[in-house]
Amino acid sequence: MTHTLTAVLEKFRDAEAVVFDGTTTHYAALLDMVLEWRHFLDREGVRPGDVVTLEGPCSPQSCAGLLALVEREAIVVPLTALPEAKRAEFLEVAEVETTIGLGPGGERTVTRTGRRAGHELYRRLREAGRPGLVLFSSGTTGRSKASVLDFTKVLGRYRSGGRPHRILSFLSLDHIGGINTLLHTLYGGGTVVTVPERTPEAVFAAIERHRVEVLPTTPTFLNMVLISGVVDRYATDTLQLITYGTEPMPLRTLKRLKQVLPRVRFKQTYGLSELGILPTKSRADDTLWVKLGREGFDHRIVDGVLWVRSDMAMLGYLNAPAPFDGDGYFNTQDVVETDGEWLRILGRRSEIVNVGGEKVYPSEVESVVLEVDNVAEATVRGRPSPVTGSVVTVTVQLARDEDHRTVAHRIRRHCAARLEAFKVPALVEVSSAPQHSERFKKIRSLA
Repeated sequence: MTHTLTAVLEKFRDAEAVVFDGTTTHYAALLDMVLEWRHFLDREGVRPGDVVTLEGPCSPQSCAGLLALVEREAIVVPLTALPEAKRAEFLEVAEVETTIGLGPGGERTVTRTGRRAGHELYRRLREAGRPGLVLFSSGTTGRSKASVLDFTKVLGRYRSGGRPHRILSFLSLDHIGGINTLLHTLYGGGTVVTVPERTPEAVFAAIERHRVEVLPTTPTFLNMVLISGVVDRYATDTLQLITYGTEPMPLRTLKRLKQVLPRVRFKQTYGLSELGILPTKSRADDTLWVKLGREGFDHRIVDGVLWVRSDMAMLGYLNAPAPFDGDGYFNTQDVVETDGEWLRILGRRSEIVNVGGEKVYPSEVESVVLEVDNVAEATVRGRPSPVTGSVVTVTVQLARDEDHRTVAHRIRRHCAARLEAFKVPALVEVSSAPQHSERFKKIRSLA
């Protein structure tokens, strides 16, 4: 393990590894940081199998710390800044023994919690001499679930390497997407470009300044990019590929993106903390049909729901039953339709609105609502109804001020012309409040 990770850094020592706060760190310097982290872990008495948080921004120091902890065969719990109550919950669920915090300048603080982690999943990692990774779900529909992965299996997904690219790190290291960006980039000898804040302005300023080639992000954020008009204010000539995932993409949004960024290729990705990031192939830039790769993964469709088997699948949850079947397939809860080998992801089963026995997929309605003049963003949810069980509601953000009743009438009229009657929103709300989580994924649950 140690030889493999350090060999990767040594191989590309003269190349740029991480851009953080406008400063570039080369692979050679990142390797030196890993070596220094080893001595630090020795001094602090961090042993193989210890459960350790790594808390801080996606900086060269945190990247080096993650690699050093993996080498140490520790069980790593990456965290970003959290409200104190949520942080306390995560520390308790993960049975964290040691916390390591990183300040803006790379300074480290270490705290012993007094716990001794004894979960069965940790015991399995310790007995096998394997490093672990604990990732928490966003928890937008309830308490966050804590996935435990074997980090050796995670690394196996990247060891074949790839071409070096300059990739913007959109999701943090506490998300499987952030872990994927870091490992995919480093194993290929590319450059991870970080941003101080995830706003359209900051992201596209970084794309221009640091010559970013690949932007992995979410449909919600990409719609914010369209709303902001930021593409017109920054050079995007180096940008070659935008990947999107974590939630369904409204087709209307994808087509508008292709118009404003005609030279950029768009690719749908698919992944879960529990399974890793699957290889994918989009049928075309302007369609939502995708083919899931087979290298290290397999899938099947059961009653319209996607089940996936993965070589790097989690060992289980720390705080919930794991939905694997007897053959090792994981129930993703994503409803799909198929066209031969191609899939179109319609949405999570829990997000489907049941109107008098008829199924309504939020992304379909959102795409139609986004066609309406002056609508910048749309989020569809179900609301209980004593007559039909549920009715469709939509919350919209406007591009400019307008009478709300006029907007609602226009939206319902347009939807009535384009959708079946049971899909037409019964209630239209106008709001300027954010409709997404800190991971830029739509929040569909009602408060």
